[in-house]
Amino acid sequence: MSVFATLVEQLADLLRPLFGLSAAAAAIIAFTALVRLLVHPLSRAAARGQKARTALQPRIAELRRKHGKNPEKLQKAVLELHAEEKVSPLSGCLPSLLQLPAFFLLYHLFSSGTIGGEPNTLLTHQLLDAPLGGRWADALGDGGVFGGAGLVYLGLFAVVTVVAYASYRLSRRMTEASAALAGTAGADPQAPGAAAMGGVMKVMPFMSFFTLVTVAVVPLAAALYVVTSTTWSVIERSVLYR
Repeated sequence: MSVFATLVEQLADLLRPLFGLSAAAAAIIAFTALVRLLVHPLSRAAARGQKARTALQPRIAELRRKHGKNPEKLQKAVLELHAEEKVSPLSGCLPSLLQLPAFFLLYHLFSSGTIGGEPNTLLTHQLLDAPLGGRWADALGDGGVFGGAGLVYLGLFAVVTVVAYASYRLSRRMTEASAALAGTAGADPQAPGAAAMGGVMKVMPFMSFFTLVTVAVVPLAAALYVVTSTTWSVIERSVLYR
């Protein structure tokens, strides 16, 4: 923790001529971008996997017509097809899972009063008028919704809402394209991971609410990570899945 805290402080010092008192916030955004760059190869692999699964839909539809009366044989045939084409239905989960340690590291770093037995000086840094170690509840208690810190959170909420809506529209468009290619009204129910993916698509409109809650309850530094990473994801997906 002390090593990571030192790295954040040094990066903030480098950015201070450009961002002044918000240099530590800029350092967190830069750190988030670095994490996303590191996992970008996995994101590209996940995109290739998604395209491969979409391309398999006509063949899966043919298997469904052939083995529709024998669910066990159909499931086996679909599994064999995915294995033959080296397509994994779970490959898209890896980029998200690998980002979790970075989020929890930032959460712990900006929730601790001391690091290595010394006062945590990172807690003195701010984004405009909002302390990076504070939460939305703290902002409401210090100036209210339209106070200095409250306005910072309103800006973050606005960004999250726009990004979440864009993510939902993109996911819906991808699902509709996959269904059209398969020649059905929806994804193949026998495909590995299809039930899970169907469930994800059903709850996608509510993910914006979940993200808003996350931003509201975690330290501002961790909230910046969430907002930056979510924005990156939408831009990345719009490019990789075009």
